[in-house]
Amino acid sequence: MPLAPHPDRLLPADLGVRTIARRLYQSVAGLPLISPHGHVDPTLLAQDRPFPDPATLLVTPDHYVTRLLHAHGVPLERLGVRRRDSFADAAESAELAEPRAVWRTFCAHWSLFLGTASRQWLEAQLHDVLEVRVQPSAATADELFDELTRRLAEPRFRPRALYRAFGIAVLATTDDPADDLRHHRALAADPSWDGQVLPMFRPDVYLDATAPGWPTALDRLAEAAGVETGDYSGLVAALEARRVYFRQHGATATDHSAPDAGMEFLDAGEASRLFHRVRSNHRTGCVDYQDARRLSRQLLGEMARMSAEDGLVMALHTGVRRNHHLGTFRRFGPDTGHDIPLRAEFAEALRPMLERFGTVSAFRTVLFTLDETVFSRELAPLAGFYPSVYLGAPWWFLDAPRAMRRFRDAVTETAGFHRCAGFVDDTRAFCSIPARHDTARRVDAGYLAELVAEHVMDESDAASVLRDLHDRLPRTAFRLRDQATNAADPPGARAAKGHYECADLA
Repeated sequence: MPLAPHPDRLLPADLGVRTIARRLYQSVAGLPLISPHGHVDPTLLAQDRPFPDPATLLVTPDHYVTRLLHAHGVPLERLGVRRRDSFADAAESAELAEPRAVWRTFCAHWSLFLGTASRQWLEAQLHDVLEVRVQPSAATADELFDELTRRLAEPRFRPRALYRAFGIAVLATTDDPADDLRHHRALAADPSWDGQVLPMFRPDVYLDATAPGWPTALDRLAEAAGVETGDYSGLVAALEARRVYFRQHGATATDHSAPDAGMEFLDAGEASRLFHRVRSNHRTGCVDYQDARRLSRQLLGEMARMSAEDGLVMALHTGVRRNHHLGTFRRFGPDTGHDIPLRAEFAEALRPMLERFGTVSAFRTVLFTLDETVFSRELAPLAGFYPSVYLGAPWWFLDAPRAMRRFRDAVTETAGFHRCAGFVDDTRAFCSIPARHDTARRVDAGYLAELVAEHVMDESDAASVLRDLHDRLPRTAFRLRDQATNAADPPGARAAKGHYECADLA
């Protein structure tokens, strides 16, 4: 069967509304892609090596893909996912499938993705980026593998060439505070590179005092910062020092994944005693979970305080149980597809933070959640009052077309469009970036077209809102500034690309 995504995919079924939606979509289809939160490894662009094969590019690194195949009984080893535990021996390593076998498995299960957001993204990647014109299947797997492997060896499919062809204006990564950012520095120093790849400060491993490896992580942070972390004030000083380093290398935001949004704001003495107690308990192997969680909340509160002082935007991802299956986590590590949504609460959890910083001009937070029930009940009202609060786009399980529409329905009538942070692709799969942004633009065009058809707004206002959602708002929410625009793109590029850096707090 041919692979031919419909040009009107995801637009409204009503022909009159679809006509409006088509015009709106075309008005933003060529905008530069602004990606202020994602997980692409900067090494990819710094080294600019060809992708070796389609399985390594499209299957193994994409936990949206691997988790669904795992649910249908496909072991992660058969999808190229490597073991990360200390027990992986030569025999177990032999279980790891070769890329061609991974691709055959993926193609043989292609129909399992019907109806999923992943299918939309995969079709767009294959058709629009990689120029595939036949459906993956068991019968076409080997032919496609050979065709794509040859194509990926061409210069136009190397990472930097694709970055330009995608029309990416800015790409933010997520980085450990102890990282020396060598790949970001290499890109910034390369005269042949004209893109913008910014680090994002992700300190979760140093804030989570419940984790068994927390003391070891503090030692690593101390080495990177040149500040001892043996006491509470030292840990805070080390985190502050690394934030300065990240800002110096272009970071505009921090990212935090916590079990809940709660924060503590203890006085210095009490915080110091709590730190000493938790660290001592780690040495004896008898950690009190409640103490450790309280310390974690205190450290998250310190991150909010620092953001109110240094202006780094605080992105907060909550409402998810990370690494739900302990066996898979031990065998393969994190980010392998078994994060599960939880109930979330924001109004009371964030009140101590917002009482201190909610109206401070330097402070800004972007709130993400996997719990749809809080969109209209808590998040929209919070963003509808506090100038510091922006609503993060639906992410992980909610970055699907219908979930995006539910989000718009839930928050717009209370908070409007302009308290949203735009769209973030939140992806490790490099070639899915344009596909995900395109999906969001189509969904938003359809949503706004219905408001036009219902005479809630006129089409010119809808076009302005749509452009804001995918251009101005992500820049504003994440403090990105348009520095310059290239005069022209090479053939095949989507649009001219802007350069962005941390905006002045004023």
